[in-house]
Amino acid sequence: MNRYAGIELGGTKAIAVLAEGNAIVERHSIATGEPIATLTALRAILDGWAASAPLAGLGIASFGPIQLDPRDPTFGQILATPKPGWTGAPVAALLGEGLACPMAIDTDVNGAALAEYRWGGAAGCDSLCYLTIGTGLGGGLLIGGQPVHGAMHPEIGHIRLRRVSGDRFAGNCPFHGDCIEGLVSGPALAARFGMDPASASDADPIWHHVAADIAELCCAILLTTSARRILFGGSVALSRAFILPWVRAIVVAQLESYLPFVTTEAVDEIIQPAGLGADAGPLGAIALAQAASH
Repeated sequence: MNRYAGIELGGTKAIAVLAEGNAIVERHSIATGEPIATLTALRAILDGWAASAPLAGLGIASFGPIQLDPRDPTFGQILATPKPGWTGAPVAALLGEGLACPMAIDTDVNGAALAEYRWGGAAGCDSLCYLTIGTGLGGGLLIGGQPVHGAMHPEIGHIRLRRVSGDRFAGNCPFHGDCIEGLVSGPALAARFGMDPASASDADPIWHHVAADIAELCCAILLTTSARRILFGGSVALSRAFILPWVRAIVVAQLESYLPFVTTEAVDEIIQPAGLGADAGPLGAIALAQAASH
């Protein structure tokens, strides 16, 4: 059975996984610290696996923004990012160069979307958006079963959307203030609540603003991409059981029957938690590794 290696490089932690076929058989997690030290530690894990038996492919699913155009001299490097020290980090070069197997690199959310399409909550859906809300907000988009690329890759977290009436929170994105990441990511919620959001009461009205913001994002995605499914991962979206039901109800109300496929009966299937849970990211890296080997 073919062995595949995957790296899910997140803003807070990085996970290295080894798979036999589709099954993860080994994983290691390290904190995402200084870039050279982090990438060197991950490469040591990859070299150990490659030394024990051949690898059929390497998949790198990285936080972004990242240069994905192989014609660009900065291919595989992190672009301007609020994460200190990581702008210009040579992710693809340090992890993949000299490793005796083909490599594919994409965003962590595009990888997760691909894994959900193949093995998870979007099986059978040829168009989907995978959203993760945690340290930041990222969105991976598949159309026709393929991750979307263009001049770069989708940067869904930095869309500015209509704000809910009465919400005066300025947002905390260092680039755009009240883009959706600046409104509902973990750090944004800490600023909104003035405390760790995990300690906030379910009854706090701020949660209504959060659900309204997420619903606006879902409406924008459905209107612009016609995605058959929007899947949520990450700690924020899944931390309170009431958030997604609120989001669904607001989406149906906001769209006002304009999209005939978004109905009260269908919305539970359209907007739902990621089927692979916390394994969406690591399996996304494996899906990329498999794609690289074909």
